[in-house]
Amino acid sequence: MAKIRNPAYRGPYGYQKQKEREPRACIRFKCALNNTILDVLRHRPGWVEVKDEGEWDFYWCDVGWLRENFDRIYLEEHVRICHFRNHYELTRKNLMVKNLKRFRKTQDRDLGKSEAAKCDFFPKTFELPSEYHIFVEEFRKNPGITWIMKPVARSQGRGIFLFRKLKDIMDWKKDGGRPDDQKEEIPVENYVAQRYIENPYLIGGRKFDLRVYVLVTSYIPLKAWLYRDGFARFSNTRFTLSSIDDHYIHLTNVAVQKTAPDYDPEKGCKWMIQQLRHYLTAKHGPQMVEKLFQEMDNIFIKTLQSVQKVIINDKHCFELYGYDILIDCDLRAWLIEINASPSLTASSQDDCELKTRLLEDTLHIVDMEARLTGKEKRVGGFDLMWNEGPVSRDDGHLDLLSNGSFVANTHLGCINDRKKYLKHLMKTSPFHKKT
Repeated sequence: MAKIRNPAYRGPYGYQKQKEREPRACIRFKCALNNTILDVLRHRPGWVEVKDEGEWDFYWCDVGWLRENFDRIYLEEHVRICHFRNHYELTRKNLMVKNLKRFRKTQDRDLGKSEAAKCDFFPKTFELPSEYHIFVEEFRKNPGITWIMKPVARSQGRGIFLFRKLKDIMDWKKDGGRPDDQKEEIPVENYVAQRYIENPYLIGGRKFDLRVYVLVTSYIPLKAWLYRDGFARFSNTRFTLSSIDDHYIHLTNVAVQKTAPDYDPEKGCKWMIQQLRHYLTAKHGPQMVEKLFQEMDNIFIKTLQSVQKVIINDKHCFELYGYDILIDCDLRAWLIEINASPSLTASSQDDCELKTRLLEDTLHIVDMEARLTGKEKRVGGFDLMWNEGPVSRDDGHLDLLSNGSFVANTHLGCINDRKKYLKHLMKTSPFHKKT
């Protein structure tokens, strides 16, 4: 909770205390970003932008502002901001793995090995330099395999490299890429060394990962929504392990791929998840694809549960996470990382339409206008998948499969408007050639 330094202080927002669910004719907002979210906020009926030090009810802030200001302000009941205070427990690569490892041990102790095994969805990972010696032991057990190094707090592929020789890590550990005159003053940046998934599922010979959106409105109790739309991000170059230095082969980040010499901005490197699900179903059948997407549901829930007791819950906060999921050639889903600030800058018209819908639906759920009853299981493209427990479907689907696995209220990649989807399918593909 934010600290209230003076009980009589009304805060910078100028509101007398009001009932939290009382409808408001005017919502005053601030936005730290200049992309799709700002456009969506400016076009929302009854919302008015304030700038500088103006009074606000809703703030789409950046994490820097949150870190510097959260403890110093008073928040009225109705005010909302777009991050939890210590969101980094789930979104910093080293802390995410630390929390998942601890959660797995708890599951093993309390519920047994079968439940603990449901947490085995992330590659072996070590934090460097603190776990360097443990990593070396693991490295020597499996000589010749590929590892990937990632800075724990950077994004968009910056600072990432692949390696197979311990010498590459020894060189990094020695100087961390710092200039000679800074080696004494600046410590080595924390990285994670993660076993690289050498057998990714390929389409058209190219590697891809999935960007999936999960909205959390509360951690205690845990309430989480899964968005039906998302996209697969493809590499621009055919996959091979013979060249581990080529980022255009191994990193699917759009920020990396769009710098490729032969990148086509009109075609892009994305499929909608509906397109991917349709492709996989045609090739492998609905049962295998349903199982794959259930594995993803498990990833979303288990990761949130792993930090449920760690995240500082605050009713003023919500979080829109961007999950990065990789599928291997055995149709197994792997968690790569989770983003607290997924890119909201559109790279194409389809991307713009998806992100606009995503953000509009996010605002519907945050519900500054107090229109929801609290009993909704679907709002726009979001499906409520967890509300103090699993949420079952309303579409007549059996809640339990024959193997006893629960079928969550999730519809990731399901086709809502088939005509619109088929039209989109015909005109878009990373491998489509214009005639």
